[in-house]
Amino acid sequence: MLRILVLALSLLLIPSAAFAQDANDNETAVSEPLKIRTQDVIALLKQEKAAEDVFGQQFLAAVPPAQFNVVTQQLTSQFGAAVVVESIEPTGEFTANIAIRFERAIGRGTLALSPIEPHKIEGLLLREFDAIDDSFAKIEADLAALPGKVGVYYGPLKGGVPKLSINPDDQFAIGSTFKLYVLAALAEDIEAGKRHWDDVVSLSRESFPSGMMQDWPQGAPVTLHTLAGMMISISDNTATDELIHVLGRDRIAKLLEESGHSDTAKANPILTTLELFALKGGPREVLEAYRAETSIERKLAMLPEIDVVSVTADDVNSAFADGPVALDVEWFASANDLRKLFHHMNRVTDYTAFSIMGINPSVRASTREDWAYVGYKGGSEPGVLNLTWLLTDFSGNEHVLILSWNNPDAALENSKLELIAQRILALPR
Repeated sequence: MLRILVLALSLLLIPSAAFAQDANDNETAVSEPLKIRTQDVIALLKQEKAAEDVFGQQFLAAVPPAQFNVVTQQLTSQFGAAVVVESIEPTGEFTANIAIRFERAIGRGTLALSPIEPHKIEGLLLREFDAIDDSFAKIEADLAALPGKVGVYYGPLKGGVPKLSINPDDQFAIGSTFKLYVLAALAEDIEAGKRHWDDVVSLSRESFPSGMMQDWPQGAPVTLHTLAGMMISISDNTATDELIHVLGRDRIAKLLEESGHSDTAKANPILTTLELFALKGGPREVLEAYRAETSIERKLAMLPEIDVVSVTADDVNSAFADGPVALDVEWFASANDLRKLFHHMNRVTDYTAFSIMGINPSVRASTREDWAYVGYKGGSEPGVLNLTWLLTDFSGNEHVLILSWNNPDAALENSKLELIAQRILALPR
């Protein structure tokens, strides 16, 4: 995803290094420290105990009490109050797989204690939630309660009655999910024989993270497949800008139109990631002049004049420190636009594009096993979050789950939407 700031919080916190040990198959008895501390997890989630009384210093250094309380509130809002310990499966004297029953879900994960008395918790990670008595109606109500605006589609790719549909035709800022359009244009050219996945280009761009290719040597030879894989699987911004340079802005704009995007005037001109960072992190007057311009042609003419060299990561972090910045300067699509993009890709792109989307499916292991194929791309910046999945069931039927959330007035609690997505995928289809 498009992230300069350290915005993400683990779904329930930090796994300790203690989890690296092998499970002890011979140890089946639950030690007394594990029994006590698992009950403490319930008390923590119900805010009946203070984090400082239960967590060790290593954990508290990584996740301060205030941060833990934010996550606890998010879990409670999604799944109700913690009720009881469902199970403890020891993997050692001081480590276990645990299950916690909430009012509307069972959370499963891992627990690690310090081997030194009083055996405080040094690792806690709830990574899966199985819904109990959940429904699309309840999820829709929770989505409606989010501040700002949401757009959602969950249902068959090729039409039919969706399970969930909220503002599916409205335009939303989608962050790095726009990289699917770059991928589609590349794969279409490859299918047409104009390019090949193993074509080599010299790295000539440099953007800010997310990603890692900004640290690679300039001039490094890389294949188009490598660039596309990095762009989608870890949302590498440098790889993205290199592909935009290779393909050309006009090629991606043509793909927008041919795939049926419903508001190409809003989506164009296609910005590189570095241009977006430079606009939002550079001089305010440059950003405002760009925002005030209504002509796509004149906006395009302004882009070469943007000083992308002088803007630093500190400038961008500072610009976003107080929350969302100019959400009208972004990449845009509706849920149905993204659905139409997948239709278009099925018809005219090389299948390798879908295998690249499947490198990082961004779902828990049990959900991945429910589908024959899972492809994913998401995007975010302060005030913007998009989560988009293409899913194929074992009968060969394709489905999509697309969730967009925009709020120009405040940064989003991204994990709220991520937990809702998990709830949606847990319901019977």
